[in-house]
Amino acid sequence: MERRVVFDKDVIAKRVEELGRQISARYADEPLVCVCVLKGAYVFFADLMRALTIDPEMDFVRLASYAGETSRDGKMIFSKDMEISIEDKHVLLVEDIVDTGHSMKYLTQILQARNPRSISIAALVDKAERREVDIVVDFPGFSLDKGFIVGYGLDYAEKYRGLDGVYELIGTP
Repeated sequence: MERRVVFDKDVIAKRVEELGRQISARYADEPLVCVCVLKGAYVFFADLMRALTIDPEMDFVRLASYAGETSRDGKMIFSKDMEISIEDKHVLLVEDIVDTGHSMKYLTQILQARNPRSISIAALVDKAERREVDIVVDFPGFSLDKGFIVGYGLDYAEKYRGLDGVYELIGTP
């Protein structure tokens, strides 16, 4: 399948460093738990954690949907839940891409019941133009309005995650 570079590894590295500085300044000495949303965010999460000058706790979640249904139908579940408490701590959800916002809205609602101080979202790619629910990406890496993208953790049928940049797949469904 043909692909076109959208963000190369150098552009991504520079932006991740900037986000690391912003997040570190925002949370400074506050208790912070950074939560990687698997699978897609794992590369971004690892690089972002190394870019921080603070030392947050880290955890992972993975969302799944029943029988391929979307979160619009309220069918989302955790296939991997967090293992540490977020009570009275700030939470930073680290996602690969936020487009319609349904998954992030679901996740923030679930985590809100665990009494964190705050919940913020960092995403490698923010497709705000596609948003269907009221959700804000507090720390966007890049904004994009169209294109089916892969690489740097993002996949198409579990392929392309290992690419060192973000690419648009040409001719995808």
